Amino acid sequence: MARATLHNRQDSLEQALQIFWEKGFHATSLKDLEQAMDMRPGSIYATFGSKDALFQEALDYYARMAIAELERTLSKYPSSPLQGLAAYLRLLGSLRDQALPSNACMLVKSLLELGVKEESALCKVESMLAKIESRFTTSFIESQRIGELGRQLNPVLLAQRLQAEVMGLRSFAQRKVDSSVVHEVAEAMASSLDAMRIDNVG
Repeated sequence: MARATLHNRQDSLEQALQIFWEKGFHATSLKDLEQAMDMRPGSIYATFGSKDALFQEALDYYARMAIAELERTLSKYPSSPLQGLAAYLRLLGSLRDQALPSNACMLVKSLLELGVKEESALCKVESMLAKIESRFTTSFIESQRIGELGRQLNPVLLAQRLQAEVMGLRSFAQRKVDSSVVHEVAEAMASSLDAMRIDNVG
């Protein structure tokens, strides 16, 4: 019984994530959540506490998936952090080829939407974005350590720039542009990372 309950809760959370990601926090009504999760209002509140608590749990779930995807990509290039980051950008180039609730990042959408009334959720978004940026920084530091990236470059600034590029790419993919254009933009970004590699690595 406990497993079934846990499974049903997970399914409900995934459905809530889809609708929040598509419509945003404010535009998602309780009726939207009822229909998406196939739950009555009382059951939603009993299970998740409130709309805000449900939204924050959906944010957590989304961030875990996003970071797991980043880690999977980086793990394929253990000897070249720069190549791993470039591969991640190329992966994002396929955004328009996927059936997603939104091509824009849910964290970025929430960052732009949430205000002082949702301070707790906004702080959570900031923390999650900082965690991703920190992971980028770690990759650039490791790239310098193995001699792949020049020591004169600032890994923190590089990570901040990369996050800005990722945020921009995902917003760009939300526009009504052809998938091939998104691929080309992502490839140009990835190529700029490839160009940073010192030729005599090894």
